[in-house]
Amino acid sequence: MAKKSMIAREVKRAKLVEKYAAKRAELKEIAKDESKPMEERFKARLKLAKLPRNSSATRMHNRCQLTGRPHAYYRKLKVSRIALRDLGSAGQIPGLVKSSW
Repeated sequence: MAKKSMIAREVKRAKLVEKYAAKRAELKEIAKDESKPMEERFKARLKLAKLPRNSSATRMHNRCQLTGRPHAYYRKLKVSRIALRDLGSAGQIPGLVKSSW
């Protein structure tokens, strides 16, 4: 089980990303637009830099929904390899059979 503080930090980041997504996208469009004057593009970059760092989607980290583990994460199932093995052994995941010989 991951530390509660790390899981809480990821939840906080997710909320910030959702809150600032539209504003970040708008400022990025202005900054990338070659037809706009250089001053306006530079101002958009400064405004983008003043937004909270954790509002950037690249700072998000995938974590297991059950344990909070950050490594060995299966995106399709949203669980770690360890949780996947436990769920598979318990018969919780349809179509998944734990091999044994």
